Amino acid sequence: MSTDQDYLSSVSQSEYQPVVRELVTYLKSGLKDNLHSVYLYGSVAAGRAIPYLSNIDVVVITHRPFSDTKTTLFNTINWRFQRAYPFVNGVSIRTALVNEVASLEALFTWGFLLRECCVCIHGEDLAECFGHFVPSWEIAKQWNMDTVDYLPVIRQQIATATGQASQIQLQRKLAKKLLRAAYSLVMHKEKRWIEEPLECGQRFLRYYPQHEQTVARLNILLGTRVIPKRSVVGLLDHFGSWLVEEYKKTEFKIG
Repeated sequence: MSTDQDYLSSVSQSEYQPVVRELVTYLKSGLKDNLHSVYLYGSVAAGRAIPYLSNIDVVVITHRPFSDTKTTLFNTINWRFQRAYPFVNGVSIRTALVNEVASLEALFTWGFLLRECCVCIHGEDLAECFGHFVPSWEIAKQWNMDTVDYLPVIRQQIATATGQASQIQLQRKLAKKLLRAAYSLVMHKEKRWIEEPLECGQRFLRYYPQHEQTVARLNILLGTRVIPKRSVVGLLDHFGSWLVEEYKKTEFKIG
């Protein structure tokens, strides 16, 4: 059986290894026998994290709910890690129960996430419950069905953001979401799962070249320059609305 050390060796950016190691230790201490497994995904898992911009994305699987202590535990983790490791821009944690993950209903959600996007860094790897996925429209729908609800939320966050650091983080978050959602429109044609935002944009343009200027602007939002809020919100409204409608059209065609 693989050990935590075996899993942690897969974190290719050496400066993040002690961060991930301490995170696992803290989760084991806080959750004890309720902890089933821990997974890393996103830029740190992919080896392309940017110090002072990237956060650490984690999935925590437990045997039982722990809603009574979840907020305190996760807030404490963020507080400790932002002070001990200032180059980490927060720890983002998603949670699920073992019986939710290892189910047929979770095939295109948790199954796909764990198998294709995550690295197990502690415990029994539930990704082994699933075979490899062929990128499909069904997967694209599952991962972007929240776009219509997500856009108004981040729009409000951007409009009310205070401070350059906060706005830059929100700009990057928005750009990643839109570029990945755009690529998901054509993922069933490309037959490849791609997470890196810049490549998502380039692949999308193969089928929608008329959006070249929009993709170029989204790429700018991935940078570290503050863009006027009016421009960011305008881009969100225009391209976000188009994406929502295009998903409806594609669903009508494919079903």
